[in-house]
Amino acid sequence: MTIAAATAELSSFLGERLTTSKSDRDVHGRSEVYYAPMPPDAVAYPRTTQEVSEIVKICAKHDCPVIPWGTGTSLEGHSLALRGGITVDFAQMDKVVEINAEDMDVRVQPGITRMSLNDELRATGLFFPVDPGANASIGGMAATRASGTTTVRYGTMADNVMGLEVVLADGRIIRTGSRARKTSAGYDLTHLFVGSEGTLGLITELTLKLQGQPEAISSGVCAFDTLEDAVQTVMTTIQMGIPMARIEFVDAATARAFNAYANESFPEKPHLMIEFHGSEVAVADDAERFGEIVKDMGGSGFKWATKTEDRNALWAMRHDGYYAILQSRKGATAMSTDICVPISKLAQAVTETQADIEASNLEGPILGHVGDGNFHAILLIDPDDPKELKMAKALSDAMVERALSLGGTVTGEHGVGMGKMKYMPQEHGDAWNVMADIKRSFDPQNILNPGKLVQVN
Repeated sequence: MTIAAATAELSSFLGERLTTSKSDRDVHGRSEVYYAPMPPDAVAYPRTTQEVSEIVKICAKHDCPVIPWGTGTSLEGHSLALRGGITVDFAQMDKVVEINAEDMDVRVQPGITRMSLNDELRATGLFFPVDPGANASIGGMAATRASGTTTVRYGTMADNVMGLEVVLADGRIIRTGSRARKTSAGYDLTHLFVGSEGTLGLITELTLKLQGQPEAISSGVCAFDTLEDAVQTVMTTIQMGIPMARIEFVDAATARAFNAYANESFPEKPHLMIEFHGSEVAVADDAERFGEIVKDMGGSGFKWATKTEDRNALWAMRHDGYYAILQSRKGATAMSTDICVPISKLAQAVTETQADIEASNLEGPILGHVGDGNFHAILLIDPDDPKELKMAKALSDAMVERALSLGGTVTGEHGVGMGKMKYMPQEHGDAWNVMADIKRSFDPQNILNPGKLVQVN
């Protein structure tokens, strides 16, 4: 491995768009959670797919790692330079390439963020629905197979990516998928790259499905005395076929964090936050039927928000949940867990997780996408106390064991990165080795985001 030689050649090729400054390297060596800084040796800022191809070719020639970077909001160390190398930052590849309003699809570069994309789409009456909370880049969202608050209605990135342009480990540029809504033409390479976390190729363009802006939107929040009542409310709503656009759960500790962070006055109880999309009549009917279920389940303090500013404030608070929880313990960092179970097992999984956290010496508020069985315990730890990190890891291990025993998965949306690799054999068995075989086939030198998702050496 000759990273210095790769850096020198890339500097000649990119000029000022290849930087080795400490400040730039430090920014690209940090993560949102507890991992120690791991800065790359240099950061490249390409503007075209051809430039990305040349960067990869140069790195392959010098056996130099290549780490893709979107906005750095991932939570499992996906973008850390575990073995040094070159970080490829897609910030300057952030354009909308083509909007096809009649076909309800769009082609974009990977660096555009979901909020910027929806700003660009506003005049068309269309929007891109996947909402992980953070203003993540679209390329990063595809690479981690992101989902979020709207998944219960609109699906994950896997459901909304139609095609990709990808640079492979040898610099070849390929296209997968098309603008057609279905195909039977060969292997589904598009969905092989979606969720591959930059280990098989660098995504340089995406074709995405769009949705029509709903005529009416109504959001609401309500409290419950018990977690079981809140979850049963969701299950009943789903079984009755009431079409929810979002349905989120927060526990009492998270409600308390919201109050302190956003000057709110939520009762310190479990809450559901919900949203309906559709026509004026349909939304009003859905809200009324849901309200009846809430009443039957003992819910209270129901508040509806139909004004845009009120709805935005409600979901901004939910999206800021991680930061609200982090602020609830001064100086803390966090381990953000991410299991997903069948919805019928959600109450059991959350209740048992809460009991484990209460039996430890840690704080760990819980929130999640209750409509699809995904929840997060935000385990707050002192970054200077290795005992607390050890306890948090033990709690995370217990959550994983519980999720798998209930027919679930170790990660519903955050992905594997470096943080969840140790759980992969338990969930996948020999299939994880097959994933490694695929990685070797696509990237025999193991230069693309090495040390993430799969173990190849």
